[in-house]
Amino acid sequence: MQRVCFILRVKPERLEEYKQRHRHVWPEMQAALRETGWGNYSLFLRDDGLLVGYLETEDFERARAGMAGREVNERWQREMGDFFVQPDGALPDRAMRPLEEVFHL
Repeated sequence: MQRVCFILRVKPERLEEYKQRHRHVWPEMQAALRETGWGNYSLFLRDDGLLVGYLETEDFERARAGMAGREVNERWQREMGDFFVQPDGALPDRAMRPLEEVFHL
């Protein structure tokens, strides 16, 4: 099982709306995440916009590719894209770069 952690940055002026959107994630988006291998998936948001994501999966690249092929993911990413500070304009799911795990207890 892979443990994957990544960081993104949410625009400070969009924090409340970002949190509100995640209180009501579309059921079909949640189903797609589960079906493509995203388990124990959590997002943590700091008040300055730092977003930390954590998930467990058998194969992160396969899980990412599975979501990339889902229409619901494309819709979600387009709707959520403007919430993020992304210098290259990439959609959030394409900007996820896993952090190196240096310790686990």
